[in-house]
Amino acid sequence: MEHPARLAVGVVGAGRVGAVLGAALARAGHHVTGAYAVSDASRARAADLLPGVPLTDVPTVVEGAELVVLAVPDDALAGLVAGLAATGVWQAGQIVVHTSGRHGVAILEPARPHHVLPLALHPAMTFTGTAMDLDRLTDCAFGVTTDDELRPVAEALVVEMGGDPVWVAEEDRAAYHAALAHGANHLVTLTSEAMELLSRAGVEEPRRVVGPLMRAALDNALRLGDAALTGPVARGDVGTVEDHLRELDRLSPEIRRTYVALARATALRALDSGRLRPADAEPLLDTLSDQEP
Repeated sequence: MEHPARLAVGVVGAGRVGAVLGAALARAGHHVTGAYAVSDASRARAADLLPGVPLTDVPTVVEGAELVVLAVPDDALAGLVAGLAATGVWQAGQIVVHTSGRHGVAILEPARPHHVLPLALHPAMTFTGTAMDLDRLTDCAFGVTTDDELRPVAEALVVEMGGDPVWVAEEDRAAYHAALAHGANHLVTLTSEAMELLSRAGVEEPRRVVGPLMRAALDNALRLGDAALTGPVARGDVGTVEDHLRELDRLSPEIRRTYVALARATALRALDSGRLRPADAEPLLDTLSDQEP
């Protein structure tokens, strides 16, 4: 794969993602010529990860760049692109990258009349906004959406940052992003709730108990899919599930609701995959049908 020429890079949004990707591009040999940062945290992050890079306004960042990285919140992206188009800031031949998982390149449509090269590059990773993220980019998957003729450019940029390009069609972007949010964000909620229950059960260091179990479960699920499923729901052990629900009534009705929703989903997947017999599934699903304590 051919690497793109050394480019002048402008970073609009020196948040956790933008500052790290700017630093990754600089590490690959590109020259970050400007960044836009609003909050004190973003300015401090830019100072750490993009030392010596001038912080300035958005039009100045864009005008001085051959590669523009738009690392702003999803809901702000459309207005930003349209506003820059309306003021004539975009320049022909600029590579314009946004990092939103939710959007493909359709959101960059207002910039197309200015003959920019639109890319959607979304790193499938959670960011701390520190130098440790640079190492985490190694083999990190990037969801890539762009025009067919620009795929080599997009893939080369991802590889230069240490990542692994994964093609996502424009019409599949929402499903792609929903999958990542469901898997990663909800895993945090699940882990936090499990540790909260262990703490209420008198366990002094919940992470020591649940950590190895959850890491093994994740590894098994990634390798085996539904075949990795174990536990009382997969066995159709109604009595154990009823004990869990009674205890959750007492300890945390909020966590009980999460438990019921996930137990129902687990039971249905176990049923569909043949791991749970219909005769065992019926009483279990009846027990789980009552969502409220």
